Amino acid sequence: MSLAQVHYTSAAPGNKGTPGDKETAGRFTAVGAGVSGALLAEIEPLLRHELPEGFPDRPSDDELRSLPQSFTYAVLSDGSRLVSRSAPVRETGGGAGPGVRFHAHAVHLPPGVPLPGDRLPVEAWRSPHWVAVTPGGAIPDPLTLTPGPAAVSEGLDDFAVSRGPWLAAVLADLRRASDAETADDTEAAEGRPVVLVERQCADVARWLGLASATLPRESAERLTFTTYTRRPGSSAVRVVGVLPEDAEAARTAGLRVHVCAGQAPLGGGTDDVWATTAARIWRSRSPELFREARELPGEPFAAGPLAVTALCAGIALGPDERAAAAGWAADRPYALDAKRTGQLVEALTSPGIDDRTGPEFDAAGRLFGALEGRCPAPVTAPLAAMLVTEAVRGGNGSLELPRRDAFVGPEGAAVTERLGPEILTELSDTTGSRSVARTVQLLRVARLLGVDGKESLPGVVDRLAPALLTEAKAKAEETAAEAQDEGGARADGPPDFAPALLELLDEQFEVRTALLGALDRIAPQDPGAVARFLERVALPFTGTQALPHLRMCAEVPAAMATLGGDRAAVWHRVLRAAGLSPFAEPLVLRTAVGLVWEDRAPTVAEARLLLDAATSDSHRVAGTWARLVDAALGAAAAEPSPTGTHSAATGTHSIASPTASPDEAAALAHDLLRGFPEEIGGRERAGLLLLDLVRELRTGAPDPGWAETVRTLCAQAEPVEPALRERAHAALVERLLAPDRPGAELYAFVHGEDAELIAAYDRTARTETVRTRLRTQPAYAADCFTVWTAHPHAGRAWPPVAAALLDEVLRPAVRAMSAEDVAEVEATVGRTGSSGRADAFRTWNRVSTLGRLGRRIAGRVRRG
Repeated sequence: MSLAQVHYTSAAPGNKGTPGDKETAGRFTAVGAGVSGALLAEIEPLLRHELPEGFPDRPSDDELRSLPQSFTYAVLSDGSRLVSRSAPVRETGGGAGPGVRFHAHAVHLPPGVPLPGDRLPVEAWRSPHWVAVTPGGAIPDPLTLTPGPAAVSEGLDDFAVSRGPWLAAVLADLRRASDAETADDTEAAEGRPVVLVERQCADVARWLGLASATLPRESAERLTFTTYTRRPGSSAVRVVGVLPEDAEAARTAGLRVHVCAGQAPLGGGTDDVWATTAARIWRSRSPELFREARELPGEPFAAGPLAVTALCAGIALGPDERAAAAGWAADRPYALDAKRTGQLVEALTSPGIDDRTGPEFDAAGRLFGALEGRCPAPVTAPLAAMLVTEAVRGGNGSLELPRRDAFVGPEGAAVTERLGPEILTELSDTTGSRSVARTVQLLRVARLLGVDGKESLPGVVDRLAPALLTEAKAKAEETAAEAQDEGGARADGPPDFAPALLELLDEQFEVRTALLGALDRIAPQDPGAVARFLERVALPFTGTQALPHLRMCAEVPAAMATLGGDRAAVWHRVLRAAGLSPFAEPLVLRTAVGLVWEDRAPTVAEARLLLDAATSDSHRVAGTWARLVDAALGAAAAEPSPTGTHSAATGTHSIASPTASPDEAAALAHDLLRGFPEEIGGRERAGLLLLDLVRELRTGAPDPGWAETVRTLCAQAEPVEPALRERAHAALVERLLAPDRPGAELYAFVHGEDAELIAAYDRTARTETVRTRLRTQPAYAADCFTVWTAHPHAGRAWPPVAAALLDEVLRPAVRAMSAEDVAEVEATVGRTGSSGRADAFRTWNRVSTLGRLGRRIAGRVRRG
């Protein structure tokens, strides 16, 4: 087929354009049929050629040959394409001497029409039919390419090796530039080219030759380019070549620039695994592998097929490329024949590799799982050995381990002999800190290799059990902190080690039995932590093991959710889940109390329930008597919230219950002192004795020395709860305000100079209960008058309080009495005291009467 051609040349010899415009103007000298005027306007900017800075006006032949040529491949607006070469030539006619102009020769390819021989555009780079003059007659077809490898392919291996430091990064960018439909390829979408900086435009063409051999055919055809330009920022193609002196202008324009004509870059790498693998293939001088890789299934630029092909050919790859190969083969275990599968496994497990990463091991584990059972054991045995070696020596706890039968035979014996002692040594170590994931992995590998670790198992599970709770708690706290930082809730999922732990317990009955037993033994120490752990990790303890404490811990969330705020009902249900009586196993008391009340004290009513549920010996063994003491001492605390709560961040449960009466708390204190006389001591004992004294003051006959006993016990109970102190003071002064109190106790109180007790007496005497009694009971009023006037010189604290009570409490009460009641008060004062005391009452009362009469007279005078 004849292709339309276009010739374009500079307008005048040596014309360099106007100042500031170094691009030489030109004109069309020949245009083939079918090329419209509109297309010519689009083609002209592609053909113009700008000579480098500082070129001589009359160059020598060598200088002329060294000037850059532009080899361009572009797509036009109508879908047709243009392949052209613009080259500087010597002008021989006119002027003072030979100058330089340029001549552009282009071939127009209609839509869907390929180059002769279905060659790629870059293969026409060195066609001998490009001409530097406009033909005079019929325009021949200049692109009749000879069969066989194109000239651009010659020496590409050497060129790739010489450009090794830039190879991967450039191939990555050329791949992105070739795909206009990639969503994140902003450079291609916006027409922003990739810039290749080379001293020779021929080297830019070689880069394009590398791309054409590396990329799939359809991608290579989309890669428009020019090997030389002075204006990369305005270029309409995807890849441009510039000379080193124009590199800075390209950077200023914000383009992707690869300076391949100088010192090798320090980094020079890319995270594009496909490009990195392709670069390694080129450096190994094996471009034929690109064709082999394209025959394998997968996306065009998937790294897996290319990496598999390279590894099977013996090319050393990095960890990311090896991981890509293993992952691809794991997803397609039937894509490779037996020979290639063996070559791949051999390459992946080579003993000379020392830079394997976690993702690579994970991919190798998936590959083993895909090949196991499909390939002979000798093929997969190296993979299995590598995986377990990494699990033991590398500490990779996320590996998918092979099955036990993978190590049957001499391969298994060799691995066991090598790793068995290391496993037993580490499992027996009780000094270092070992994570849960590490311990679980070692136990699983030990069983896998048939290593006998029965002797070390008790010590292993004794360390593993508390570590489970510690790491799970740390994970929950971390999740809660992250949720707080993010300003929202976050689900508290299982810890990272949970899947491997559950697999271990499913695989090894003896480990499951020992570990569950160890957790059951430590559950009474912190049952709340165990309960929260079981909420996150569903341990299998549905067998015949008793495990009373674990069963209680597993029961509490459902009980809390079902029974709501009834702590007593929750406690009964949790205790039933143990399947044991607290009389037979007192520690179930501790676990049940810890689960229901955790870090708070029971109420008095709940403490009474606990005390009656078991003997004092059971509470003594379980240590729950301390919770009962806390309940009694904290009974006067502030009213709790009326509803129960559950904290999602910490997993703690809270149930509110009503506060008990003071009498109930005092009765509980009395029973605790009798039931645990040896266990209760210090400030707790003093506090309970204070409560017991409150009970006796209100209901019985306490030992003499009430006020001194209250003062002593309060001092011994420091820091005593304010409410408890107030209860003791109130009980004491209420008894002292009673008519039947012993005189010695009253005397000791009045002369004790205890300002706090006297203030409590003053507050109680001013209550409405006492005021009513004073108004309605003349004998009581007489008694109070006697007491409040009997000790006028009893220190500093009492006299002003007594005087104030006489004037502010007793006087209003007497005023409100009838004359008969006042007379009875006076008579009672005389009978219980003396005639002088009765005279004192009359004088005190007369002063009150006269004062009242005087105020009435003064009021009348003012009104008059």
